[in-house]
Amino acid sequence: MKIVVLIKEVPDTWGERRLDLETGLADRAASAGVLDEIDERAVEAALAHADAHPGTEIVVLAMAPASAAATVRKALAMGATSAVHVVDDALRGSDLLLTADVLAAAVRRTGFDLVIAGNVSTDGGGGVIPAMVAELLGVPQLTALSSIEVTDDAVSGDRVSDAGTLRVSASLPAVVSVTEALPEGRFTTFKGIMAAKKKPYETLNAAELGVEAEDPAQARYIMLSVAERPPREAGTKIVDEGDAGEKLAAFLVAEGVA
Repeated sequence: MKIVVLIKEVPDTWGERRLDLETGLADRAASAGVLDEIDERAVEAALAHADAHPGTEIVVLAMAPASAAATVRKALAMGATSAVHVVDDALRGSDLLLTADVLAAAVRRTGFDLVIAGNVSTDGGGGVIPAMVAELLGVPQLTALSSIEVTDDAVSGDRVSDAGTLRVSASLPAVVSVTEALPEGRFTTFKGIMAAKKKPYETLNAAELGVEAEDPAQARYIMLSVAERPPREAGTKIVDEGDAGEKLAAFLVAEGVA
């Protein structure tokens, strides 16, 4: 079985995160780039299956600048078999649609039985890439799984909703996304880090995937403006002088809460 895991380098959530006010894009220099934690869990889900099923091939796939190579190799150090890294300056600032196009083209080129992704990244937060990739590949999708079981011909898992827990399943090939309910990614070891340097690492650009990144038709959205987040202001303090309830109600109405 071949499992492709979609991974992403994101700004460290413990560091400062801000937008570039000229481009409107995330300022990647504001903090260190790291492998998104939800993607570590996706890699771990694939590795757990591989541990119990020798011969499973795990390919990690990233669309990121060349500087993200160390982040991609972390997934290899965790235990993935090989990596595919899409690097192309023309893809800088890609929207969700173009990103999904590129990832789907890379998955299709690589071949797959199952694609595993995190349900939502910590930087963009769109939460739709797995579903979009599944649509482009023409395969079933099981999103936001809190558990995952894979057999030779199917994948299943639990999806938690406000109404309860759903048990969902699909025949392979398929695309799934996982939530933070799954186990954390395993720690890398010195042996794994050294082994990662020798594992297959393929670098591709948009043209090699058949995606015309510079086509004007690919500009599917236009950013009209971007502004720095205003500084935090002091909150409103209500002193109870017998009318605190009325003051609180008036405050909530003014804020549009009530």
